[in-house]
Amino acid sequence: MKGLLKFITCGSVDDGKSTLIGHILYDSKLLYADQARALELDSKVGSRDGAIDYSLLLDGLMAEREQGITIDVAYRYFTTNHRSFIVADTPGHEEYTRNMAVGASFADLAIILVDAKQGVLLQTRRHARICSLMGIRHFVFAVNKMDLIGYSEERFDQIKQQIDGLVEELSLQDVKIIPLSATEGDNLTTKSENIPWYEGEALLTHLEQVDILSDGEEGFYLPVQRVCRPNHSFRGFQGQIEAGSIAAGDEITALPSNEKALIKSIHITDREEEKAKRGQAVTIQLNKEVDVSRGCVLTKGTDLTTTKQLTVSLLWMDDSELTPDKHYFVKLGTKLIPGVVTRIKYKVDVNTGEHRNTDRLVKNEIGVCELTLSEKIVADQFKKHKTLGELVLIDRITNMTSACGVVEELGAGDALRGENATFRYQDLSARGSIFEEFYYNLESSNISKQTKEHPVYTVGDEIPVKGESYHYPEHFDVLAVRDEVAVTVRNKRIEEIKPLQEYQYAGYPVIDEKGFAIKVTSETELAVFLHDAKALGEQEAAAVANKWLRFETYRTIIFNNNFWII
Repeated sequence: MKGLLKFITCGSVDDGKSTLIGHILYDSKLLYADQARALELDSKVGSRDGAIDYSLLLDGLMAEREQGITIDVAYRYFTTNHRSFIVADTPGHEEYTRNMAVGASFADLAIILVDAKQGVLLQTRRHARICSLMGIRHFVFAVNKMDLIGYSEERFDQIKQQIDGLVEELSLQDVKIIPLSATEGDNLTTKSENIPWYEGEALLTHLEQVDILSDGEEGFYLPVQRVCRPNHSFRGFQGQIEAGSIAAGDEITALPSNEKALIKSIHITDREEEKAKRGQAVTIQLNKEVDVSRGCVLTKGTDLTTTKQLTVSLLWMDDSELTPDKHYFVKLGTKLIPGVVTRIKYKVDVNTGEHRNTDRLVKNEIGVCELTLSEKIVADQFKKHKTLGELVLIDRITNMTSACGVVEELGAGDALRGENATFRYQDLSARGSIFEEFYYNLESSNISKQTKEHPVYTVGDEIPVKGESYHYPEHFDVLAVRDEVAVTVRNKRIEEIKPLQEYQYAGYPVIDEKGFAIKVTSETELAVFLHDAKALGEQEAAAVANKWLRFETYRTIIFNNNFWII
């Protein structure tokens, strides 16, 4: 028997997702007798003139049955002679895109239904793009309702051309296109006599045979979930192996400490084993003490590293907007850590793939953003190591999940390449938003920042000390605490860019990288401020800012009818 397959069904509203899974369960005799009888009785009061309505097996909420649409994600578990399955039936309506993304985040394969009468729709493209974003590598495009078009091969070929274009646009990998009828059962569990021109296999046969274990990742890694200390003589590190395999005696590296040790023993449940592999939950004992706690990663044969800065693709799921400089808890691997979205690079039109400049994301939009964490953690690009490249943002007040996403690049803020840097000298770089303008929109009663194009400044450059909403003195110092860089400005020119630890207070005004005055007037106060600033991004962030920063010293807010067209 092949291993467990987790898959998702998605597509536009009324494409037949729930009907498809319900019919597979019914035809495969995977229902208890009382379930089958209840389905037959419920169907008699439905909309199919007494014929069995297979969608009722999955649309469990009363609101779903009343509206005839799926709202929540419904999970079903079943096993055939060849494989075990977990299926997530997800909503098709655009309003419930975030529900659909939750289902996609767990799946290895996506079945995307396409109505044979309508072809590829915008919602089809949306769901394919989100499934790709969530890391799904195996796709089945199920061209449904073939019975309503007379099982036309010509119409199927037209839709296949549309799907092929979408596959090429999104660079999808393993793709199967199957004509079927979820209502009538054509090509669901067995080949249909109504579609003799189709030479491929039935849907269930493909699901039973598709190989997902070939999606290997480099090396071995295990994110540590728990440190086990049942007595003074045993210290084990528990977690699930996400890739590769290990054996007793292997040398592993613990990240982020980079300490090396040998595996003394491997325990699976209550048994000691010589080896363990991907997917197994294990307890690993090492031959010496190493600095490892929850959130650390045990590795072998990988190039995994640590970083504080990430470039991520996010699906925004919160009712409130995402704007830069908002703080969240970031869950990545087994690590939960404070972080801040420092920049929204662009949003992606989920229907066309077009990149559009923006300074905010609203619910169900996808954007590429830069994220800064409060400390370095083990992470990697999603395409290289899935578990260390997928994350969620959690609202620090409500504890609700605000976004899910994947890591596209590492260290964008560490290296501070290209347009990210405001100041640069030799190997030092620092971001800064001191040249952003603040506008108050009289129409919407909102305050917004606007970043205007500016060069990257270095030693000797003259900087613009006056804008519409800011006016700095000719002599001042900039402390970019998050990048650990200090910039001294004299006579409106950059005199020096140096590491923050080398900076000494010289009696000139001090501002932070946002242009806010720092209330420092002595070397002693500087030391206390730098100590307190380590809390930025953690629970004390607002208290530290209120204690040390003043907005109105060098900045003001300009009234404007509409800041979007400035």
